[in-house]
Formats: sequence, structure tokens, C-alpha cells
Amino acid sequence: MKKISIGLIGYGVVGSGVIKLLQKKKNYIKDKFGTEFLVKTICDRSIHKKNTSGLAATKFTTDIDEVLHDKSIHVVIELIGGLNPAQKIVTNALQNGKHVITANKSLLAQHGKELFQLAAEKGRHLYFESSVGAGIPIIQTIMKGIAGNTFHGLYGIINGTCNFILTEMTKNRCSFSEALSEAKKRGYAESDPTLDINGMDSTHKLAILIYLAFGKFIKINDIYTEGISHISHDDIEHAESLNLSIKLLAIAKKTKGKIEARVHPTLISKDHPLASINGIFNAIYLDADPLGDVLLSGEGAGQMAAASGVVSDLINLSSHETIPQLQKSLCHEDKTLKTQTIDQIKTKFYLRFMATDRPGVLSKITGILGQHDISINSVTQKVHNNASFVPVIMLTDYTNEKNLRVALDKIQRLPVVKSKPVAIRMEKLS
Repeated sequence: MKKISIGLIGYGVVGSGVIKLLQKKKNYIKDKFGTEFLVKTICDRSIHKKNTSGLAATKFTTDIDEVLHDKSIHVVIELIGGLNPAQKIVTNALQNGKHVITANKSLLAQHGKELFQLAAEKGRHLYFESSVGAGIPIIQTIMKGIAGNTFHGLYGIINGTCNFILTEMTKNRCSFSEALSEAKKRGYAESDPTLDINGMDSTHKLAILIYLAFGKFIKINDIYTEGISHISHDDIEHAESLNLSIKLLAIAKKTKGKIEARVHPTLISKDHPLASINGIFNAIYLDADPLGDVLLSGEGAGQMAAASGVVSDLINLSSHETIPQLQKSLCHEDKTLKTQTIDQIKTKFYLRFMATDRPGVLSKITGILGQHDISINSVTQKVHNNASFVPVIMLTDYTNEKNLRVALDKIQRLPVVKSKPVAIRMEKLS
């Protein structure tokens, strides 16, 4: 029986879930994998306030060094999140000859390249399945399951909070603020949900997926990021009438030696599988060669979903005595690939203006759009209801991002237009 000693740093929601799952599956793991995981030490700054029942053989501490410098600990599980002191923890653990498992997407998105190199230099494993999609096995799928494929594109619904909010707004006809309140009430949103609703959580995860799929380490600032707080129920209603669904999508495409990377609300056809991903579920849609289209979906948030990914990493680690070549490949970067800026990308757009209900207004708006080479495919104006301003909906043809932003800035300054125009990109998925 192989015995692996664990030092867990971070005994919050996910950390306690990992312990719960290891206890529940202890005999199953022993019988199937011939391995016993021993939780030697748990470190948490408020460990004295936590439930530690069933862990009589485990040492509890608030001192990180008691985990990092304990030679009897084989693997460190880092679950505190953020950059500091997480970067120090992972770096020191690897330097001290320990394997590392982390769910820290922010850390890997910004420092993954050097951490992967350090792990290879020290001959240690660095696993991170739960950093994207919680328990959905997207990391292992890209690295191992379909490793012989090349990837042309990926599209991800990879933030459960945003997907839940948009689903609530669609199904229950509530406002953004009402949906966010419901997400907090159910525990799907943090007390400060800023990184979720502004798109940055998805951006961190997309950076990791791009590195795995395309071999290019992209800086966070080079990924265009836009959140969902400006989406209204009017937009959702108009999308429904067009047989479209609004999702916060993380998008990456590789074409002719260039990568485009962006996170933003996106209108997609209701006929596409991603449109049916609702609630806290996540999904990643891959365009692979020669396999074709691949869709992985599952719960992307919650204690046990994330814990499942961490425990799968532990089991995978226990199965490899030596560092596999696939993991060493994480150190390889394709430096010939260039990153496209958002200004260089062309997409179709859904536009919503709140405009004065009087003759000649449409011609003023379309005139400015035409001056910037923006073609309109359709226009819809709500029926007259004695309101001073009414929504005007336009769908464009493929349009240069830079031209559109210049045009919208001019339109916003028109006296006949109230508030900032809403622009949502439309994506035709294969």
C-alpha cells in the first residue's frame, strides 16, 4: 500500500471539501488505486474556528513553514487563492522537493510559466485541475485525453456566478441586481463578486486554457475583458425574440499564427449546445483536429465540485513515480505566435440605443454608423407608448471593433440619445 502524506494550506470551503471527500472515499481509493492519503498537517490562519472533527491524527497550525519545511510531507495542496502569499507557498514547496496541487487560477494565469519551469527543474509534479471548471476534467483532457490533437479554437462558459445570473434574468425575468442578490443568497456569489461579474475570473481561466491548448503564455492585460453588469432584461428579451442566448464567453482562436483572446457577453444561437448550459454549470467547447468538436460540461462552482478536481489530481499524482513528458511539455512555449488586439478583430454586433421617439432619429444614428463603414443588417424599434425615449435595436454585419467604438462614442453625444449605447458581440460557433 502506497502512503502519501499531505500538507493542506487553506481550510476554507474547498479545503474542508477535500478533507470530506478523502474521508468518504478512503476505502474506495485504497482498493482501486492501492494508495492511502494521510493528511499530516492543515494550515489555516483561523484554524481554531474551524470544524476539525475526524482528524485526530492531523496537526493543525497557523504557520505555513510548518508545512513547507516538514520533510515527511510529500505533497502540498494550496487552496488559499490570490497571489500573496500563494506564490511564495507554491514556489517554496517546489524548491523544498514537494509536489504541489493548486486550484489557484489567478496564480497560474500570471505566474504559471515560471512555476511550471521550476517544477520541471526540481523534478516535481504541479497539478491544477480545479483551477478551471472546478471538477470538470478539462486540464487532463487537453494535456492527456486528446493530446495528439491541435486546437483551432475554444469557447468557455467558465464562471458559474455569471452564468447563474444570466440564467435567472432569462428564466425569471428579473433584473441584474435581483439575480445577483439571489446568487449571493444561494452561496453562488462572493460577498464581493467583482472579479466574477467584471469578467476577470474568466480571464484568468482563459489564460490557463490558452497556454495548454496553444502553447502561448498570454498576459492578463492582453486579454480583452468585459463583464455582464450592463446587460438588461430588455437585451435578454430581444435576444430571445431572435432565437439567441446571452452568455459570458471566454473565447480564444488561433488563425495564421495569431491568437485572439477575449472575454465578454456574447450572443449565440439557441441551437448551439453552449446555449443550454444554465445555472452554475460550466462548459468548455473545443475545436480540435482531427477529433472535431468536443464539449465538456459540469458544475463549475461549489465545494464538492472543486474538491473532486483536487482529489483527482492527488490520484493522478500517486500514479506517476516519475515526471511524465506531458507535464514537462508545460515548459514549452510557442514564441512565434502573436496576440491580436481587440481593435484588430471583426465581429457582428447587437446594438441597443435609448433614443427620442421622433422622426429623423434613426437616420442620424445610421448615418454615423455608415460614416464608419458599419453596415446594418436589421433595425427594430419598440412600438410607441408615449415614452420620451424608446429602445432601438440594430444588428450589424461583421464590423471592425475600433470603428464601432468611435461611432458609438459619437452617437452617445447626440442630444436624441439617452445613456450609453449597449453593444453585445455575436458569435457564430461551429
